[in-house]
Order: sequence, then structure tokens, then C-alpha cells
Amino acid sequence: MADSCPLPGTTPETFPDPQFDPPASGTQAQAVLAGGCFWCTEAVYRQLDGVLAVESGYSGGDPARANYAAVCTGSTGHAEAIRISYDPQRLSYGQLLKVFFSVAHDPTQLNRQGGDIGTQYRSAVFYADPTQHEVASRYIAQLDAAGVYPSPVVTTLEAFDVFHPAEAHHQDYAAQNPEQPYIRAAAAPKVAKVRAWYGDQLRKE
Repeated sequence: MADSCPLPGTTPETFPDPQFDPPASGTQAQAVLAGGCFWCTEAVYRQLDGVLAVESGYSGGDPARANYAAVCTGSTGHAEAIRISYDPQRLSYGQLLKVFFSVAHDPTQLNRQGGDIGTQYRSAVFYADPTQHEVASRYIAQLDAAGVYPSPVVTTLEAFDVFHPAEAHHQDYAAQNPEQPYIRAAAAPKVAKVRAWYGDQLRKE
């Protein structure tokens, strides 16, 4: 099971904002992030104000094998990922990354999240342009320099190519299956942590 509290000893006050986070134009942008099981990362981001939609899927691998059964073998090159559509006037790319590194997963685990093991569970930022690459690379360097984690960040920065949506029953899985044991153990604590850490950034119901 994925570690629901990857940053022991950190608090909302000690976890830094990105120092480099330039404003973006327009009212809709996308970010593609991978941090272990997409059920969990999707549940984290669906709560945030400024997030317009979140979709679970596969990125970074063989397009012909972008399906759950194949990806779970760890042989397709994909990562379980989420595609976030967001309003950059309300939520910046850097703030999405702050949530990604502080709550959504443990970026110091190489090709795994807890008991989920394999390259399909790797920590990755699929950057769409040079600005996203720079924001992510500078933020990782900032976190490592500050010693936020007990181990170095192993998140890979991978040029975005194509995102393949996952099968329909994987979409919004945590909300649809709140009593499922994995969701209770791995996703629910992250959802609770987002509410505790980022209560002023939650979507208004």
C-alpha cells in the first residue's frame, strides 16, 4: 500500500512554496503527474479549487499497450498518471506541484509507492513545455537543498507525449468506492491531509 504520510516531521508551515512559479495566461491549462496508484492521486486533486477536471490514465509508454492489464505488468513503459485540467488564474502550476510533493505521494521512493512496486508506479512529472520543466526542476532542487525530505527526490522529468485515459471504472474510483480496503488505507488519509493542509484552497461545495 502507498504511504499516506510521506513526510514525517513536516507541517504546512515548513513545506515551502515554489520560489519560481511564473504567472500563466489563459483560463485553462493541463498538468500530467504520476505518483503511484492513480486512484489516490486523482482523489487528492479533485478537492482543489481551480481544478476543472481530473482524469486517470497512462503516460510515458507504448501506445499500443495502454490498458490496465498490460500496464500492471510493468513492461509497457507507462506510469499510472493523472491529467489535471485547471484554471491557472486560480491555481498555479507550482501550487499543483506543491500538493504533488507534499501530500499526493512520496517522491523519494524509486519505482514504487509503498507496496505498489514497479516502474508503472514511478514518480514523474510529464512536462508539456519549457516553463513546466523549469518550474518542476527548480522546485525539486529547492526541496533537496532545503532538506525537506530525509532522502533525495527521485521524481523524473519526462517530456509529455500522449496521455491515454484509463478504463471508465477507474475514473473517480476513490469517491465511488470509499469502503474498498485499498482506498480506505491509501487514498482516504491523503484526502484528509489535503483538507488539513490546504483547507483554504478546497473547492466550494
